[in-house]
Amino acid sequence: MHLSETPTPTTADRSTTPWYRELTRAHWFVLAVSSLGWLFDTMDQQLFNLARRPAITELLGPGATSAAIAEYSGYATMIFIIGWATGGVYFGILGDRIGRAKTMVYTILLYSLFTGLSVFSVGVWDFSFYRFLTGLGVGGQFAVGVALVAESLPDRARPYALGWLQASSALGNMMAATAGILLGQMQTAGVIGSAWRSMFLVGALPAFLCIIVFKKLKEPERWQREAKAGAKRGSMGELFSDPRWRYNAIIGMLLAFAGVVGLWGIGFFSFDLFRSVLERSNLPPGEVTFWIGMTSLLQNAGAFFGIYAFTHLTQRIGRRPAFAIGFVAAMLSTAYTFWNLNTFSDIFWMIPLMGFCQLALFGGYAIYLPELFPTRLRSTGTSFCYNVGRFVAAVGPLALGLLTSRVYAGYPEPMRYAGVTMCLVFLIGLATVPFMPETRGKPLPE
Repeated sequence: MHLSETPTPTTADRSTTPWYRELTRAHWFVLAVSSLGWLFDTMDQQLFNLARRPAITELLGPGATSAAIAEYSGYATMIFIIGWATGGVYFGILGDRIGRAKTMVYTILLYSLFTGLSVFSVGVWDFSFYRFLTGLGVGGQFAVGVALVAESLPDRARPYALGWLQASSALGNMMAATAGILLGQMQTAGVIGSAWRSMFLVGALPAFLCIIVFKKLKEPERWQREAKAGAKRGSMGELFSDPRWRYNAIIGMLLAFAGVVGLWGIGFFSFDLFRSVLERSNLPPGEVTFWIGMTSLLQNAGAFFGIYAFTHLTQRIGRRPAFAIGFVAAMLSTAYTFWNLNTFSDIFWMIPLMGFCQLALFGGYAIYLPELFPTRLRSTGTSFCYNVGRFVAAVGPLALGLLTSRVYAGYPEPMRYAGVTMCLVFLIGLATVPFMPETRGKPLPE
């Protein structure tokens, strides 16, 4: 399977031929495997979001207050994100040094294995430790996947293919939600005792993807040329010693920081917000699990179309204006949802709207971040932007938990006030937009 089979359409062909017509079977294979790796990665992430509150509630034991559950949920999420950031940086560098395909195998094995081991948790802290180890693999997958696709596909097809790769993350989240719904029904029927433990068992399944990756996937020709030339690859020192790459890394990190905090510090806590609405109805635990899964399905259905829309928007008007629109939309939709979601029917339109606006930004990260760095630093730079910001972003869930349990503790439904306050983080991304290098229509830098 050789990527040298790439057809070379004429200028006229490029203006009239759909981007996917330029792809060979080799290109489709690279896109499919990379998308599956990211899909299962995000499935494992979402399983944690769905299982977090019931897991913390059970592990804290009888008598745990809502404030304590909110606080320890913030701790567990913070630890997970720190693992995510750590693994992202390490495997991003490794992806440049030993290859994208090899590194992808390691990351899939890590996040699958330790998601499965979360089933055996007996307390909050060993549960959090398993989440840290899972985060190591989760963090490394994105950078190597987008670098692999960006370097393997033709330039015109690249942004669209990367948009579809990121859209697969919404499908992974929806798979997790479907698993949650089915397991919730099984818990209600008495078939299983604890749905959250079964969710993590499902998360171990992606390990089988490693067999395909290991045997079939080849490194991009761009990377192979760098390796044969003996170029120094995966150097964090070069990333920050060269003014151009240093500038791009800082800009990319600030953009990603705002979106990551917005999603992981606010957006994915919408499940806990809606859970409080459901608990007023005194539903059995299995029914609550079912409707939380439905909430996730709705949020990620919106996300899928948001990422698709952002992909086309950024190609039409440019990266800079598309991100500006994205940050404003994410801030307003999230604040509106946290303040106004009060009834059961609200989830059917507020949650998809918030998912559309919040996750659209992540389509931009998949397209834009690989365009900022050369082949020898692409995985390293992308991973720095997407993951180093997580070290700072890890305080997002903790901040939401502390705002909920302490600052706004005397207010009715304090999570609403905490969520609206946290929406200010999107202004950081918006303030960064004017300083972004515009990359639309340009080849990857070398």
